[in-house]
Order: sequence, then structure tokens, then C-alpha cells
Amino acid sequence: MSRVQLALRVSDLEGSIAFYSKLFGVEPAKRRPGYANFAITEPPLKLVLLEGEKGEDTRMDHLGVEVADTGQVTAATQRLKDAGLATFEENDTSCCYALQDKVWVRGPGAEPWEVYVVKADADTLGRSAAEDTAAPCACGPAAEEAGCCTG
Repeated sequence: MSRVQLALRVSDLEGSIAFYSKLFGVEPAKRRPGYANFAITEPPLKLVLLEGEKGEDTRMDHLGVEVADTGQVTAATQRLKDAGLATFEENDTSCCYALQDKVWVRGPGAEPWEVYVVKADADTLGRSAAEDTAAPCACGPAAEEAGCCTG
């Protein structure tokens, strides 16, 4: 299973959840404070909504490809390195209310892309949403300065 991920920073989380539920005909797969995600079957899409500042326009936060297992993340990492792209790896990192392994690259317009696998949901790790401090962060190299999503 692979699917493209689109993470959007939205100023009105509840309004955005209502809109995207109607647009895709599904309810969020996960809702937490400042965060929601949709696991859409058709088209295969993981839509992530991150709560931003009130009054700001919605903007792209990052893009990604969700894969089925850590081996696929490792293979993608090697393929990207072999292609001459600068990579940033995060293993066993807490992000988006889950434990993940991932590799990041930047596109030609500095857009952050991740290839990632969800190893465990935060709920299965025995942590509450309040304890998962990295959850609503923008993940990836752009967030490193803020200390988000580092393992």
C-alpha cells in the first residue's frame, strides 16, 4: 500500500474538516487537538490538516508518500541518495500522533517531501494526545529549527 500525502496548514480546523468530509465523502480517520487526517481510498490520499494561525490562508505544509513498511523507507532513502538528492532521515520519531520512520528531501522549489511509514499509533504506545507534544507540528526539515518531529 502506498498513497500520496498532502499536509495542509489551515486556520479553521473544524471548517476544513467539514469541507473535506463533504468533498471526499469520508470522515477523518484520526482527530486530535490541532490535527486531523483522512485516509481516503479513492483517490488514494492521506490528507493531513494541521491547525495554523487564525485568519491565515490555507497553505501547503508538506507532501509525502506513505508506504507499508520500514523496508520501503530504507529502499527509498537509498534510491534518493543514489539519485544525488540530499536526504534527512528520522527514525522512531514521534509525529502526527504516531511513531514513524521517514526520509525527507526537498523539491526544486524547496517544497518538503517525506517518504514515511507509521509504525504505531500514539494510542497504542500508551501515550495520550496531551503527551504527544510533537503531534501538531509541521514535520520535516522546515520544522527542525522549531524542534519538532525529531526522534
